[in-house]
Amino acid sequence: MAKLKLGPIVEDKPVKVSVELPAPLHRDLVTYAEILARETSQPVADPVKLVVPMLERFIATDRGFAKARRG
Repeated sequence: MAKLKLGPIVEDKPVKVSVELPAPLHRDLVTYAEILARETSQPVADPVKLVVPMLERFIATDRGFAKARRG
């Protein structure tokens, strides 16, 4: 069995997600957005817009997931 970073997820229809973040995580997202803006010479992005790319990156770099997907 693959060693994924996440446990079992119940499959369901796509839905819009609303999430409450702990304050420290939100502060980290804000800081990340500021650093990203400096490094890319672009305006500071809404930290919420970082969530999807971060999740996509997380999935893309999860070796257990990639291995299980191929198998």
